[in-house]
Amino acid sequence: MRSAWGQQFEVPAGYLNTASIGVPPVSAADVLADAVVRWRRGAARPPDFDEHVATARAAWARLVGLDVANVATGASVSQLVALVAASLPATTRVLAVGGEFTSVTFPFAAHGMPVTEVPHADLLSHVDDHDLVAVSVVQSADGRVADLDGLRAAGKPVLLDATQAAGWLPLRLDWADWVVGAGYKWLLAPRGTAWLGGRPDALERITPHAANWYAAEDPWQGIYGLPLRLAGDARRFDLSPVWFAQIGAAATLPWLAGLDLAAVRDHCVGLADATLSGLGRPPQGSAVISVDLSGEQARRLTDAGVIGAIRAGRTRLSFHLYNSREDVDLVLASTC
Repeated sequence: MRSAWGQQFEVPAGYLNTASIGVPPVSAADVLADAVVRWRRGAARPPDFDEHVATARAAWARLVGLDVANVATGASVSQLVALVAASLPATTRVLAVGGEFTSVTFPFAAHGMPVTEVPHADLLSHVDDHDLVAVSVVQSADGRVADLDGLRAAGKPVLLDATQAAGWLPLRLDWADWVVGAGYKWLLAPRGTAWLGGRPDALERITPHAANWYAAEDPWQGIYGLPLRLAGDARRFDLSPVWFAQIGAAATLPWLAGLDLAAVRDHCVGLADATLSGLGRPPQGSAVISVDLSGEQARRLTDAGVIGAIRAGRTRLSFHLYNSREDVDLVLASTC
């Protein structure tokens, strides 16, 4: 058991895989377990889950710096990006980073839009030739952080995926056209929660292609019959919620949103950069790192109990608030 930032975590030493799946605080897992017991005993009632949806929505809005009225809830990043893609002209020229997570790029490509991939370092130099930039705030494969100030100054429409950033990186993304993010990584929630937010004028450009009862102004009065009566704010894009995932998100996101995220960033980046330094690599300034290891080094890392991931042919390690210097030492002792 580890104590971190006022919570207890049953996370093992060497768990460096938050970029794949986060580990919840014990208290959050207990809340979810209690909900499953109520369900098993026939005590669950659908309207009871609404407060959890609202709580998680408000906390995610706070984490990315948006007004809660401009945030919709869904189940996955690709589903929410697809709403944007389906609402834009097929001639929209999309600029992306080479090797970008495909939930960001596939929805545009599937709608026949020309999508151009460029090296991460060259992104800003190609902005003027495109109609939309779609990029992750932090790259999934190797942890590179987008130049948000540069993108904002460029003045082009931007869609940002904050999945690998929200929860450890302080964010204020109210300038972006659209922001998406999933909850099961750095936000330590179960899989099945995601959000879409943005500026009101940009949200007006989206058609609610997945319109459903939960997107109604009053969901419980929107179950049957016409006319169409969608919510006047971003809730008109809501997907009917994955109930237990929302319970988990409501248990973790408000706590994360209440932390000093600058301190969380410094903690996570400090551990990641210390690992790079010990491996003879330069610091990267990200909570996610990617390193080339020999087959023997990778075997020793696994034998030592270090849990990471292989992404783009390299070993990816990710450091969150429940990690410590013990994890750094475990990596270095097994690879150096």
